[in-house]
Amino acid sequence: MNLLTPAFGLLLWTLLAFLIVFFILKKFAWPAIIKGLKDRQQSIADSLATAEKIKIEMAQMTNEHEALLARAREERAQLLKEARETKEKIINESKEQAKIEANKIVIEAQAAINTQKMAALTEVKNQVGKLVIEVSEKVLRRELGNKEAQETYIKGLVEEVKLN
Repeated sequence: MNLLTPAFGLLLWTLLAFLIVFFILKKFAWPAIIKGLKDRQQSIADSLATAEKIKIEMAQMTNEHEALLARAREERAQLLKEARETKEKIINESKEQAKIEANKIVIEAQAAINTQKMAALTEVKNQVGKLVIEVSEKVLRRELGNKEAQETYIKGLVEEVKLN
């Protein structure tokens, strides 16, 4: 039973050794341990603060990215709208130009037709005039005395002209 009830001297020497070790630890070890713990606590707090800042910056960057995408979509839509408007404008201008050219061609064709028509009428008048002169010449060459023969001859010439 001596193991369970130690002697007074053993207790005293054990207490003395404990106190010496305690004071040495308190003097040299505890400040270093506490400093290490405080440094670690500070670095963890700094890391958390940095992580929070990065998280906020990432949220801002995400918002900016979304805003840039929205702006790019708007610009793309605007460019497409302008392209469609330009296409429609070019098509309409081309149609108008084609109409103007077609009208110009029709007017020129009508002018050419009128010119040819007038030339044909002039030629027909010239031929009629020549025929009248020829008929008149033939009538005058016949006897002027016989009126019935003249009329018969004129009617025959008129019929001949109508057939030609």
